[in-house]
Amino acid sequence: MKNNCWESKKCGRELGGERAFEKGVCPASIDVRFDGIHNGKNGGRTCWIISGTLCNDKGQGEFVEKFKECARCDFYYEVREKEGHNLVPTMFLLQRFENDK
Repeated sequence: MKNNCWESKKCGRELGGERAFEKGVCPASIDVRFDGIHNGKNGGRTCWIISGTLCNDKGQGEFVEKFKECARCDFYYEVREKEGHNLVPTMFLLQRFENDK
């Protein structure tokens, strides 16, 4: 089974999650533009693209500010490994993000 980031990281910041009210809902859990990519729910398997994700109890900012940290994340590696040749390249995800603004 393929987990979404909030399931893998157990942050509780997804919509309806145990920490969502206290700490805020993470944008990855509600960003429908990436729903279904890598078989994830909303942005749950493309979180490194989504601005303002709430990793490590802090907002991560825009892609250019956060990707260096995301590229070292165990969840990012998990998605890359499980998707293999089906991984949608980050450049294509960014283009989709820009086109949907």
